Formats: sequence, C-alpha cells, structure tokens
Amino acid sequence: MPVDKSAVWFITGCSTGFGREIARVILERGGRAVVTARDAARIKDIADAFPDHALALALDVTQPAQIASSVRQAEAKYGAVDVLVNNAGYGYMAAIEEGEDDEIRAQFEANVFGLVAMTKAVLPGMRERRRGHIVNLSSQGGLVGSPGVGYYNASKFAVEGLSEALAGEVRPLGLGVTIVEPGPFRTDWAGRSLRLPKQDMEAYAETAGKRRRQINGYSGSQQGDPVRAAHAIVAAVESPEPPLHLLLGKIALDVVRGKLAAMTAEFSKWESTSLGADFPAGN
Repeated sequence: MPVDKSAVWFITGCSTGFGREIARVILERGGRAVVTARDAARIKDIADAFPDHALALALDVTQPAQIASSVRQAEAKYGAVDVLVNNAGYGYMAAIEEGEDDEIRAQFEANVFGLVAMTKAVLPGMRERRRGHIVNLSSQGGLVGSPGVGYYNASKFAVEGLSEALAGEVRPLGLGVTIVEPGPFRTDWAGRSLRLPKQDMEAYAETAGKRRRQINGYSGSQQGDPVRAAHAIVAAVESPEPPLHLLLGKIALDVVRGKLAAMTAEFSKWESTSLGADFPAGN
C-alpha cells in the first residue's frame, strides 16, 4: 500500500546526514515527523523551525527503554507511526584482524540490534492498522564487501537479509519495506562519525590501510548529495510501488552491478561442480 503525504514519519539519527535531510523534506512540505537523535540539542533547531509538525526526542537506539518511550510519545501525539526510517548507525574501519571486540559489538548494537528493536516497537501498531512502511538504511557496503570495512559490511549485510525476510512477512499484512543502499555521500559517515582501530597493523597497509586513506582523502567531496538522496527516499516510499532495494548514486549502481556480473560469471564457471553436489537423478 503506498504511503500518503499525510503520513507520520519517525526518523532515527537526525543530528546530521540522511536522517536530518529526510526530516527536513517531510517538515518543509507540511508533513509530520518524529525527529530523534542521541543528543536532543542537535535537533533543537529543527523542532524550533517546525513547532507544529515536529516532535523532537532524545533517542539512543541501543537503549530499549528509550525506544519504548519514544514510540509511546509519538503514538500519543500523532496517533500512529506510519513510516519508520531506521537511519541511526555509523561506520567502523578496521581489517578483520585489527578489529577490537568492544568496537565490533558496539557496531552491531547500533547498526543491527538497534534497528531490530525499533522495528519491533512500531510493528504492533502498523499491523493493527494494516498500514505502514519501514525504511532501513543499509549501504552499497551491505551488498559488496571491501577490505577495511568488513565489520561494517557484516552489519549492513545483516540489515539486508533481515529486511528481505521482513518484507516477505509483512507484505500480506499491508506493510512495506525499503532497503536504501547509498554509495559515498557528503555526510559525516567518513568524518566525525567514523571509528578507527586503536592500532594499525602494517601487514594490512595496502588493503585495509589503503582503503582508510582513500576514504579519509575524499571525505567532504563525495559525489552524493544528501539533500537529493532525501528527496529520492521520500519519493520512493510514496510511489505506487515502492522498491525493496533502492541504490543511491552512480558509484553504488556501478559497484553493485559489477558484483552481480562477476557473481553470475563465477556461478556459470562452477555450474557443473554446483550441480554435482546433488544426488544423481532418480535417487
């Protein structure tokens, strides 16, 4: 069921980047939005600019009590949450061997388990009304793994699989799911928000280390425009047939198409081996 323009949007991670811009798109056209961030002071300007349409709440998606409270407040004020945008999350750049256990777990708490908890908090209301849409922010890195971002890749690959399964579960209930997969955009992902290992290992200087240097080098000059991305996301959700997968930016489109072509070629090359793993016909 397509989402109408009177829908109430609940957006996580609105202090910067995609979350902030999606909130502004909704509010600037007179829509209603629950705008959240771990530090409520970072979204005060949005609430002040749209006092009649914005509900600003402090929300850390790794804190279950805050999730429950924020959804209750949203439903009390607006009666429903029609669109949930799971945008909160961040990047962690480390070679697999460099990865620190506490950082790895924190990455999954924010990028995966927080998303799951938010989704489970809004689903009862959406199911009851048989109306709603869930937007999960993934990445081109949720479809293509790269040296130096393996743990971030793993968290976003998890979002992809979970979202595809969720889409199949809720479609018969009148609910929709869209997975957004951006390439490089001019957000804080590669800047303030990015976490790095405490120690670099020389063995990975030309793989993980090279990738870190590349990302640090283009931070602030990425091709992707977060404002245009926000408009694209909103338009996709409100379209008559919202996509399950929404790639954003030429780089993401090229990279993912390249992987699909390489996978198809590899499957064909090893087809006889794949088929040979079955019992012979008739057995």
